[in-house]
Amino acid sequence: MSKQYLSAAEVGEIMNYSISHSYAIIKQLNAELKAKGYIIRSGQIPRKYFMERVGLEDEQSGVGA
Repeated sequence: MSKQYLSAAEVGEIMNYSISHSYAIIKQLNAELKAKGYIIRSGQIPRKYFMERVGLEDEQSGVGA
């Protein structure tokens, strides 16, 4: 089973961002999810939502753009 949430380090690795910039991206995406009524996890982002928003294919699940 693939990980359902990405950490800031994983976001940074995927996007070639620093950890601090990754946290800012996660915060922005989590705010979007919270506005839609979802329960969020601070400092982490659902893998599926992240991949969808950045327009990348998720190799682990085969889901994506």
